[in-house]
Parts: sequence; C-alpha cells; structure tokens
Amino acid sequence: MIPVITIDGPSGSGKGTISRLVAEQLGWNMLDSGAIYRVLGLAAERAGISAQQISGLTALASNLDLSFQAEKVLLANEDVSHLIRTEAAGNAASKVAVIPQVRTALLGWQRAYAKDPGLVADGRDMGTVVFPDAKIKVFLTASAEVRALRRYKQLKEKGLNANLVSLVAEIQERDERDQNRSVAPLKAPVAALEIESTSLSIDEVLKSVLDRVEKTYPELDISMPR
Repeated sequence: MIPVITIDGPSGSGKGTISRLVAEQLGWNMLDSGAIYRVLGLAAERAGISAQQISGLTALASNLDLSFQAEKVLLANEDVSHLIRTEAAGNAASKVAVIPQVRTALLGWQRAYAKDPGLVADGRDMGTVVFPDAKIKVFLTASAEVRALRRYKQLKEKGLNANLVSLVAEIQERDERDQNRSVAPLKAPVAALEIESTSLSIDEVLKSVLDRVEKTYPELDISMPR
C-alpha cells in the first residue's frame, strides 16, 4: 500500500505550506485538493454554470482539464495559479464542494495521486473521506483572526487588494459552510494529530508532523528541521 499522510484543516490554517514542506522533506508527491475545487469553481464561472446546475457541474468535474506543473496550476494549459488564490475563488470552491455528485466525480481523480514513494494530501476531507486508511492524519487549525491576517499578508505580497475585516468575515462564513455541509463536512479525522497553530511557527508545526512521521515510519531517514 502506498503510504499517505493527510493534512486537513480550515482555510488559512497553514496546511498548504506544511503539506508542501513535508512532501519536500520526504521526497513524496503532493496533492492540493483545494486547488481542484477552486479550478472547478473558476471553470464553472467561465462556462456560465451556477452552483444550482448540478448536472452541468458534475459533467464539468468529470472532464476537468486540470494539471499541475511544478508550482503552476493549469486549466486547459492556462496558468491559473493566481486566479484561484483569491477569496472569491475560495468561496466559489466552497459552494461547489457541498454538492455530493461533484465530490464523487472528483474522488477517483484525487485517489489516483497516491503513487510511489508516497503522498502528502492537503484538504478538508483527505483523512475522513478520500484516504480514510492513511496511517498518518493531521488536522491543523488556528483562530479565524490569525488565519485572516495570514491570508491578508499573502495577498498583499502578491500585489492583490485585501481588507482584513472582510477576510475575517469571509473565513468565518466559509468555516460555517464547510463544517455544516451534509457531505464530507470539515472535521478532525479519528486519531488525527491535532495542531492548534495560532501561536506556533511554521517550523514548530513542521517538527510536530515529522515527529509523527518518524514514529510511524521509523525506516525513513528524516532530517528534522532545526
């Protein structure tokens, strides 16, 4: 069985950064499942398909022309990496992600990413639904205010407009939607390593995750961060 590490959590919890660092440390593949839903939301908007048009969204999800190239996210060979990182794209992703048929259509696509030597899967239901048999499951969280501030700084660094008060409200709204959706709601997987990162540095979070990896897979040669 291909070893899988799932890292779940709400928007802005740092799971993307930690997933990338863990994957780099281990030399494993990485799946950014959030990017899939963001690209789907963008593709639906461009095709004029609303969140209420379930059959259209499902068909679009089943035939999504998506690929990852290094750190680029390509939709029909167009680099949409920056377009899908806006709060509007995140909210669009959250709306299409509540549709059971859409999630089912994307399930096999996501599981196909589990390839040698291993996979680090970043998302909201990686440990609960997509990879329920993963030996290592991590759940990251932080206060809405801290997550909004992190997002604000990211957007400013990219030269994008951002309003901190609006970001807090949007994150709280998205948390509510993700936690209470009827299909694959956001929650900590059973036996997950739960990390509240509000007052922790990236290195401290990374060390906690790699400590768990070292205990679970003692045969791996892991150089712990200093």
